[in-house]
Amino acid sequence: MALEAVFFDLDGTLADTAPDLVGALATVLQQHGMPAPEYALARALAGHGSVALLGLAGIAPEQSDFSLWQQDYLSAYRQRAHQDSRLFDGVNALLQGLAAKGLAWGIITNKPQRFAEDLLPKLGFACAPAAVVCGDTCAEAKPSVLPMHHACRLAGVAAENCLYVGDAERDMQAGRAAGMQTVLARWGYIPAHEQPEQWDWDFAADAPVDILSLPCFIVD
Repeated sequence: MALEAVFFDLDGTLADTAPDLVGALATVLQQHGMPAPEYALARALAGHGSVALLGLAGIAPEQSDFSLWQQDYLSAYRQRAHQDSRLFDGVNALLQGLAAKGLAWGIITNKPQRFAEDLLPKLGFACAPAAVVCGDTCAEAKPSVLPMHHACRLAGVAAENCLYVGDAERDMQAGRAAGMQTVLARWGYIPAHEQPEQWDWDFAADAPVDILSLPCFIVD
């Protein structure tokens, strides 16, 4: 494979956004006289969206008032203004390493564009991405291949010459279906009940900078 680009998931892969995602949930629950969730448990679900987080409090999509709960949660999340979200340690070193190799990088996330646009400028990336594709950019989000192919078009690269790095099974599914090689981000948000070893990935990394040592970066 002639590697051209590395694409990343956002929440739980590039950025530790759990403090704000879980903090917003705690705010909404406390407003309704309910206890805040156990942080470690909620953190593991932070990358799975508002449905999963509200589910921790027994608030299910089948409930007639679920949409109101969801609106309250999203409002609380936006009001936090990503105050406690940060890049994971080593992310900028990784991006600088990719740039030194002449490789592009980009973001493919299921996060809605309105939240991603607020968050990204605050994270302090060492260099700009060649593509940013959000959960509502295309007609379908991951695990669909549509956002993967769209990101490749934006970056001007071929999917078969790309890596996709993520911390969820849908990331591995989307990357694989698009023809990319996949990397499991072990440092991300992986709930205890899930079995990532059974997901269909090519490589796994324990920390962002470990990605630069993967076999696909070694040139004979």
